[in-house]
Amino acid sequence: MAFPEPQPRKQELPRKLLRSLDCKQGAVRAVRFNVDGNYCLTCGSDKSLKLWSPMRGTLLKTYSGHGYEVLDADGSCDNSHLTSCGSDKTVILWDVATVDGRVRRYDLRMGQLHSDFVDSPVTCVCFSKDGQCTLSSSLDSTLRLLDKDTGELLGEYKGHKNSRYKLECCLTEKDTHVVSCSEDGSGSLSLSVSVGKGVVQSLSFHPTEPRLLTASEGSIQLWGEESLVMEEEEGEGPA
Repeated sequence: MAFPEPQPRKQELPRKLLRSLDCKQGAVRAVRFNVDGNYCLTCGSDKSLKLWSPMRGTLLKTYSGHGYEVLDADGSCDNSHLTSCGSDKTVILWDVATVDGRVRRYDLRMGQLHSDFVDSPVTCVCFSKDGQCTLSSSLDSTLRLLDKDTGELLGEYKGHKNSRYKLECCLTEKDTHVVSCSEDGSGSLSLSVSVGKGVVQSLSFHPTEPRLLTASEGSIQLWGEESLVMEEEEGEGPA
């Protein structure tokens, strides 16, 4: 007697609201999961950065140090550091592996805190996949790649338009390219992909594959090297 082969379970989409958190930090400018998804960061217009356990709904830590609203944040691959950027034109690296929650990198002889001043409001910041660099975007239409430990400027990238809106940037899955949103309706890489006439405000690169998600005017777009072939299961039609 032949038994039918088990069918793979369809991937479920997050349609149900599990929890709503009142962050009490003014307008929340950005929210980001950490690398394993157990915690999240919220960036507030009240100059604060907060670390939460979203499933428990508990506030774990509040970080203060920015002089103006915090626009974006990200966590390192080993959960030992956070990086944040704000309208005060600074990028801050927070040492969360120690108990005092002090910020940035340290001069071990002087015990001093260092921040990187990039001379333009910073709208987004992220770590490279190897954890050695931070990439930031600014309202002067420039991306800047900085050494995480020394703050040395490793590269500047231009070609996109960003002078009015909070737009995002990231690195590709192998740290070989930088990617940015643009106010002219394109997502800029080493080539430009035309999304439309609206502002591309958010993007995310797949962690292991060369695929890119962009968001513009209430919709998202998936970009890749090859065309996607969508095959419907036998006996099923479109929903």
